[in-house]
Amino acid sequence: MQTNLADFIKDTREGQEADTILRNCVHCGFCTATCPTYQLLGDELDGPRGRIYLIKQVLEGKEPTAKTQLHLDRCLTCRNCETTCPSGVQYGRLVDIGRKVVAERVAYPLSQQWKRTLLKEFLPRKWLFTPAMKTGQLFRPLLPKSLKNKVPRAQPAGAWPARAHARKMLLLDGCVQPAMAPNINAATARVFDALGVQLQVAPKAGCCGAIRHHLNDQDGALDDMRRNIDAWWPLVEDGAEAIVMTASGCGVMVKDYGHLLIDDAAYAEKARRISAMTKDLSEILPEFENELASRLAGKMNQRVAWHPPCTLQHGQQIRGKVEQLLRAVGIDVQLCADSHLCCGSAGTYSVLHPDLSYQLRDRKVANLEATGAERIVSANIGCLTHLQSGTDMPVEHWIELIDRALSGT
Repeated sequence: MQTNLADFIKDTREGQEADTILRNCVHCGFCTATCPTYQLLGDELDGPRGRIYLIKQVLEGKEPTAKTQLHLDRCLTCRNCETTCPSGVQYGRLVDIGRKVVAERVAYPLSQQWKRTLLKEFLPRKWLFTPAMKTGQLFRPLLPKSLKNKVPRAQPAGAWPARAHARKMLLLDGCVQPAMAPNINAATARVFDALGVQLQVAPKAGCCGAIRHHLNDQDGALDDMRRNIDAWWPLVEDGAEAIVMTASGCGVMVKDYGHLLIDDAAYAEKARRISAMTKDLSEILPEFENELASRLAGKMNQRVAWHPPCTLQHGQQIRGKVEQLLRAVGIDVQLCADSHLCCGSAGTYSVLHPDLSYQLRDRKVANLEATGAERIVSANIGCLTHLQSGTDMPVEHWIELIDRALSGT
């Protein structure tokens, strides 16, 4: 694709990156076939190829409109198109650049402004979000359906292991997951404890930065990243082997710290090391597959439907690892039809674009239920909450299966 970027961006790092990405695109349209919003809306501008053209026009100097902004914001950033693309176009980075430029030139309607401000200022702050979530759970039966969908039933966290081990890894607690599903991190810590690994949580680490980044507050997201690096660094220097991610949405963001902070002289090298150390659960536990298979033999006789989050299969390009591990310990794992497609959660997307989000959820739930599974398992808090709002079938993180089996419950 030939490009001629406008003066305002052509000599910037973002402009140079966008130029490289645009030039890799060969207009083939393979991406369109796997784009969830194109499948729903049938509009070329609501598919990756159309959005790439819109971004190209804006970066070449064409003035964006509210319509331009809507088409870009309708993108789920699921990055299915990156998996499909034969030319390796890094669409996710391009759309982040395009959205930022458009947001600087086109003001959101007031209703959208307050929603976006509330989401990026409220969700990442645990001291605000956690008591609000607990209050919502207390009054959940009285909530309207639109709010009840966002408030999962309260669940106990279970005990956090107290034993020390020679092997130590860090665990990102996250911002919303501890309040919405506190058992996920506790279950992970118990599984690792049983395998001789101690998980440590840095108290001052918080939101990974994804919420602010995808809401165009990229400076705020960088501050979140720096805070996490500062919180983790003493433990990294003390010998932590890895940074474990139980939410794939956080994992894909932390793995990008090295790229996003490359121009920050004080943090670039630390960010590169943090990204290199960051591992999804499914990248670490295969080391213990034989031990788990031996200890859990005969204890896991059930069928589950596995929903691979987009941030895992497309963002991190991790496929097959969870299925392999679960099958190794005796679980019948089923992938549903169109398992590559997004469930519609996509971070804050379900709040900002509920109509599209719930159409995608209902399609996904129908496919998952058709597998005949007893429960649905996934690997990202957004997917878990979103899917549970559309089905009576239990939905949980896959690590909770392993934890229950190991503890004999």
